[in-house]
Amino acid sequence: MIHTRKSALGFCLAMLISSVLLGQKISPLEGRWDLEVEFKGKTVPSWLEVRKSGTATLIGRYVSYNGSARPISEVVATEDGFSFSIPRQWEPEGEDMKIEGKLEGNSLSGTMTYTDGSVHQWKGVRSPEMPYNDNPEWDEPTDIFNGENLFGWHTDGKGEWTVKDGILTNSTPGANLITDDKFLDFKLHAEFRYPEGSNSGIYLRGRYEVQIADNHGLEPSDIYFGGVYGFLEPNENAASPANEWQTYEITLIGRRVTIVANGKTIISDQTIPGITGGALDSREWQPGPIMIQGDHGPVEFRKLTITQVKTAQYE
Repeated sequence: MIHTRKSALGFCLAMLISSVLLGQKISPLEGRWDLEVEFKGKTVPSWLEVRKSGTATLIGRYVSYNGSARPISEVVATEDGFSFSIPRQWEPEGEDMKIEGKLEGNSLSGTMTYTDGSVHQWKGVRSPEMPYNDNPEWDEPTDIFNGENLFGWHTDGKGEWTVKDGILTNSTPGANLITDDKFLDFKLHAEFRYPEGSNSGIYLRGRYEVQIADNHGLEPSDIYFGGVYGFLEPNENAASPANEWQTYEITLIGRRVTIVANGKTIISDQTIPGITGGALDSREWQPGPIMIQGDHGPVEFRKLTITQVKTAQYE
């Protein structure tokens, strides 16, 4: 009798929970959005995620043109749109940033009030679905650094990258180094080293930063060595001490990434939610270049090889 009552009680509880969940309305704002902001004469990428907390409250995450994903405590929905505020991260001192927007069809648009009080227009579209192929056909490996010069690369600003004795380095930090070619799904092999205290990164498709930094001996973090900046935390910190050669084997198919650092799998087949700060653009449905961050600290590479998936394409 006791078991029967417990079973009946459990069944009723499950039905109650199911009815509550089914009764919840999904807000049309929910989901992930790729944004473009008209900011001080440039179009810069940004990213927004909106999801439900409990039965009614909307929360989320926001990525600006720099920095890491930061939490949104509440997205306030109004009759004609929505708004939220976030404290500054790397922005100049001032007020909290305020984002206001509205949904029209399957697109967002609105304004961003910066910490200095200036107001900037933005627009956005839903982040695309990016199919995963668990049995891809791989092309032949290609060296995207030839060990002799910067053929096939360009920079995005002031700063000098040089090649000496087969080593690629940013002898004058400042500019990011970007491949002329663009890639979709691929495996990337990188051999690199950095001096004590340095900080750099590799951007996959120019949008998702895999952190390179002198974090040997620290607890793993999504903003430390091997992390997808602000999003994915490695299961261990596999960084070697500074001034030693190290390796990444990175596989990116769709949104799913696997990172092997110095022979250890530290991120396995995990989904990258969206662009990271410093991305070249937010057009996730398009192929993108490999970009090496050069505006933080010095870094050296002696090998960069890419192997693409044949016939990979998205809508």
